[in-house]
Amino acid sequence: MTAVSLENLVAQQKNLQGILDNMLEGIIAHDLDRRILFFNRAAEKITGYSREEVLGRDCHDVFGTPFCGKKCAFCTHPTGPLGHHSYTMNVTTRSGDLRRIEMSVTGMYDDQGAFVGVLAAFRDLTEILSLQLRLGELTSFSGLVGRDRRMLEVYDQIRNLSATDYPVHITGETGTGKELVAAAVHNESGRAGGPFVPVNCGALPEGLLESELFGHVKGAFSGAIRDKKGRFELADGGTLFLDEVAELPKHMQVKLLRVLQSGTFERVGGEKTISVDVRIISATNGDLRRMMERQEFREDLYYRLSVVPIKIPALRERKNDIPLLVSYFLQQAAEQGQRAARISSAALSVMMDYNWPGNVRELQNALHFALVKSRGPDIEAEHLPLEMRQNPCAAFKPGPKPFLTAETVSAAILQAGGNRSRAAKLLGVGRATLYRFLEKQR
Repeated sequence: MTAVSLENLVAQQKNLQGILDNMLEGIIAHDLDRRILFFNRAAEKITGYSREEVLGRDCHDVFGTPFCGKKCAFCTHPTGPLGHHSYTMNVTTRSGDLRRIEMSVTGMYDDQGAFVGVLAAFRDLTEILSLQLRLGELTSFSGLVGRDRRMLEVYDQIRNLSATDYPVHITGETGTGKELVAAAVHNESGRAGGPFVPVNCGALPEGLLESELFGHVKGAFSGAIRDKKGRFELADGGTLFLDEVAELPKHMQVKLLRVLQSGTFERVGGEKTISVDVRIISATNGDLRRMMERQEFREDLYYRLSVVPIKIPALRERKNDIPLLVSYFLQQAAEQGQRAARISSAALSVMMDYNWPGNVRELQNALHFALVKSRGPDIEAEHLPLEMRQNPCAAFKPGPKPFLTAETVSAAILQAGGNRSRAAKLLGVGRATLYRFLEKQR
């Protein structure tokens, strides 16, 4: 290579670095050994790490945890080609702050097409997300749908939990989406790249529950023809979700408590002690505290599980989310091959008046029923399940009301098309009364 061509190459590299340094997105690149080759100024600003601290070092080590959150396909297939991947995740900065970023990862290839490294671009969404939460403009978060203030509070709790590893206990009625919330807690945490293993404690026969949770060795009982890992082992490095944990029999509560205390257990019929690194998220539609008071649930286990409680609101408590959920489920059905459909105002009115004992799951099932029954492009009221049309729990009726609730007000404003004066008339109250109520809800 001549001196002139070498100077041109150096100039090109400097120009490229100058361009990348002036981008608002963070840029990081590493080779097949995960050694960081490039780290621009935006990456320094977002992460708090300087270029000198990270260049030449392993991206799994320099940031304390894998920078990709173990979501990058390069982590599981480091020698194979890498396509393009995009996802959101949380990172901890050098100063310990939590930042939410949108990551875009792609493979780098040389002139011969050989895979030589990974290039990632990322941007900081933290302030945008915080602003959306404060303004009530966030309509979904980590697989959850809703913009009601109660759901925004759940989103905020999940965000706050992302930097910790504490046990979480989720309460809510059947059909409110407890497993979706548990998955969101997992996906927003540093364990997002690890397994999320759900187990319904109430659906398993008592005789199989211990084997399902802790595994068994060959010959431990009739039918144990081979060694089998339990859910705790399968969840190692990730999260174990214990749904309907209140259904655990007393002797299993004792065994679970021991695992939570020591992080160790033995398979059924085995003698070897197994250690696991698992975060526990539990859920129930009952009242564990009341069960504890009746001595149906161990007090020490209750306090081990319910370190951070999350309560999911029933659908009737956030009826203003119904149009949003309807739109989401109809779009989801269309993406799965169902014909595209719209909801009529009459059908939506019936849905707003209904009490939803089965919550969001019942709403989804009702829409699937209506899609099958309807023939045209619109879902009308007569296409909805009979019980919804025969037994509506009216959200509001014209005339005086002894008091206002968030549900009745939201439904009235929706029916009035956002016109608060008209909504006040529907509710049978003065406009000033409605405005005072809305001000108190902020």
